[in-house]
Amino acid sequence: MKDRSLIDEKYKWNLDDIYKSWNEWQKDFEKLNNLIEEIPKFKGQIKNNAEKFVELHKLIEKTSRVIDKLYLYPYMLKDLDSTDEVASIKMQEIEMVFAKFSVEMAWLDPEILEIPQDTMKEWIEKYPELKIREFPLMELYRLKNHLLDEGKEKLLSYYSQFMGSSSDIYAELSISDIKWNKIKLSTGEEVEVTNGVYSKILSTNRNQEDRKKAFEALYNSYNNSKNTFAAIYRAIVQRNVATTRARNYTSSLDKALENKNVPREVFLSLIESTIENSEPLRRYIELRKKALKLKEYHYYDNSINIVDYNKKFEYDVAKEIVLNSVKPLGNDYYEKMKKAVSEGWLDVFETPNKRSGAYSLNIYDVHPYMLLNYQETMDDVFTLAHELGHTMHSILSSENQPYPIADYTIFVAEVASTFNERLLLDYMLENSNDPLEKIALLEQALSNVVGTFFIQTLFASYEYEAHKLVEEDKAITADILSDLMENLFTKYFGNTVFIDELQKIIWSRIPHFYNSPFYVYQYSTSFAASAKLYSDLKNPQTSEEAKERYLNLLKSGGNNHPMEQLKLAGVDLSQKESFDAVAKEFNRLIDILEEELKKVGVI
Repeated sequence: MKDRSLIDEKYKWNLDDIYKSWNEWQKDFEKLNNLIEEIPKFKGQIKNNAEKFVELHKLIEKTSRVIDKLYLYPYMLKDLDSTDEVASIKMQEIEMVFAKFSVEMAWLDPEILEIPQDTMKEWIEKYPELKIREFPLMELYRLKNHLLDEGKEKLLSYYSQFMGSSSDIYAELSISDIKWNKIKLSTGEEVEVTNGVYSKILSTNRNQEDRKKAFEALYNSYNNSKNTFAAIYRAIVQRNVATTRARNYTSSLDKALENKNVPREVFLSLIESTIENSEPLRRYIELRKKALKLKEYHYYDNSINIVDYNKKFEYDVAKEIVLNSVKPLGNDYYEKMKKAVSEGWLDVFETPNKRSGAYSLNIYDVHPYMLLNYQETMDDVFTLAHELGHTMHSILSSENQPYPIADYTIFVAEVASTFNERLLLDYMLENSNDPLEKIALLEQALSNVVGTFFIQTLFASYEYEAHKLVEEDKAITADILSDLMENLFTKYFGNTVFIDELQKIIWSRIPHFYNSPFYVYQYSTSFAASAKLYSDLKNPQTSEEAKERYLNLLKSGGNNHPMEQLKLAGVDLSQKESFDAVAKEFNRLIDILEEELKKVGVI
């Protein structure tokens, strides 16, 4: 873990692009309060007055764009240092104002729905300012059964800040207050096992006992607070179920899907297909166990390469590799990505109190920012490509769509990221003469299928089952959540993996469960979608057309339902075969890996 003060500025975020100081932030904060006070003045005036309706929406957009910057500035500073007291205070201040904004907006959607839909369509055709908002406006009418009257909407809006507090508590407990444990490795080196160090040990240390020590050290950091984590998660599920019932949805799953117009059958087909096709997963684990010569295979053995390949990729080298890999998407895409990695858009290295993991977020009026915790492993190179996929999606959406429809849905969000990983894999395979590196790259591809498709679907099953517990008025405790996770791991992996007692509490360290419920299934759907899109790109007969369709998908932002956007790009996820195809490709890659391992005498 690096001392932040010693890191070169080019590897850190330049947040001056948002605000140069808290004084600038404060000026916008005061401006926001004035904007919010203007919104209630339109109440009762928009039902029969199109000009007022247009004026209001322009005001709301102006307000929202200020909120984006005001919220994300302290949010990002807090991600860099969870102990930043000023950022914490400013976060709370903007959250309180945002809650006020929600209250002041409570009357709007019910009043819009008093306007006949045919009248709204006429207004949309007449006013360009409404034409660009056609999709979200029509969505209001589609989802009108889940909208409450003004009084109830206002009541719910009073609870908006409170409803997000469980996620905030999770962040404080898992980042600010967590106590990392130290271990002594077989080399005699003593290390503190943070999330980043844990990932590096698991992916590079060939001593299984060292991997076990790292696993126990990290998971005990979570296990020490497992009952608190369970209480937080219970509160989040209860919140989701309460909102589901208040808004007249049949279940939490339906609420998560219907807002994106994703059929329930897509989610259930994903679960069904993945479980039906779990045999290749078990086959892969057995092959790894044999090649690694392990008597017992544990989940912490999943990341180590079969061959002794621990090549380090300095960040600047990794950056060039990823840039070169995207050239099949054209010069415009390449140049935009080159800009994204060169101007303070990335915060690269792990530092004390920095949020774990990686992400890309976009500020429409600024640019995307990416957070990494780079450790120089091959997996980190693929993480860089992954996050840059999100960033390019954001850039192209923001350039081609107006603010009201620039945000793409989570359902398509992971297409660009996993597509970039496929480009990187092929590029590295084509440019490697090292047989061991090729094996490591094949493992990377297989690991991506395991981690992005199988494991994320397993996690989606976990969320589905956990929400059903509360919907059926059943209890949630740490042991119940652990049993649920154990049963799912057994269902997917059979007896190929020994499930350690600590492994069962993996639910406590998956931030998406706490920050973005029902997010993870979309890794799997996006992975399946990008597989089809990439296959079309690699086919000489469809390559040029496939590239254009794919880039148009990235440019489309949120201008349509995600299933329709994918269909226009050439993917139909309503067909179960789309998911079955992932397992078939997985099996094919295992065949290739098995042959390569035989060539070098590993098996």
